[in-house]
Amino acid sequence: MNVNLFITAITPGIALALIIYLTDRFDREPIKLLLKVFFGGAVAILPTILIERFLMSFNIFSGIVAAFYTAFVVAGFSEELMKRFVVTKLAFKHPAFNEKLDGIVYCVFSALGFATVENVMYVVFRFADVESVGLYRAILSVPAHMLFAVTMGYYLSMAKFTVDQDKSRYYYRKSLTSPLILHGIFDFILMSQQPILMLFFIPFVIYLWKVNLQKLNKYYKESKDRFN
Repeated sequence: MNVNLFITAITPGIALALIIYLTDRFDREPIKLLLKVFFGGAVAILPTILIERFLMSFNIFSGIVAAFYTAFVVAGFSEELMKRFVVTKLAFKHPAFNEKLDGIVYCVFSALGFATVENVMYVVFRFADVESVGLYRAILSVPAHMLFAVTMGYYLSMAKFTVDQDKSRYYYRKSLTSPLILHGIFDFILMSQQPILMLFFIPFVIYLWKVNLQKLNKYYKESKDRFN
């Protein structure tokens, strides 16, 4: 294994996790729990691969329809489902999950654990001879996983802290469907290989950053008001 490629592959996920950890400055989460969630996300890639292979066996389509199915059903659904599963099992009912910002923090750590292992698979093994893959994934793919997770955590926190049970269930469903849709659109544009769709890729990435930084900032301000 190429050590330099390995370092290239793991650095983006670790760096982004550190940034999110430092952002949660007023009531930081236990490091032990964060590491558990991060490595839980990393391990979750194994059942995800099995789910994706199973779902791909039903992909009888071709062309752009096949790309749509792969992006939304195979990748979007299975990956976001498993990343959320890690958070719901390890952190959702933990006493440390006591404010809305925590939902974003835990979901991001799960997603970045997942993305880090995925990145190693691509950068170190699958495309080891393509130097640009590491840079491309560091700029786009790994941050995209983080941004999907911000949306997931935003609604997961709404589900946890909303008293009305009907609304809580609604937000819980949305904590999966919303990042699934964002993930699906991201992958579909790339998988479709349609030049006209590629025109929307950069604007969509800008949109992802804008709306998710707004979500993060909203909960950051709530945390500041509560604990500062």
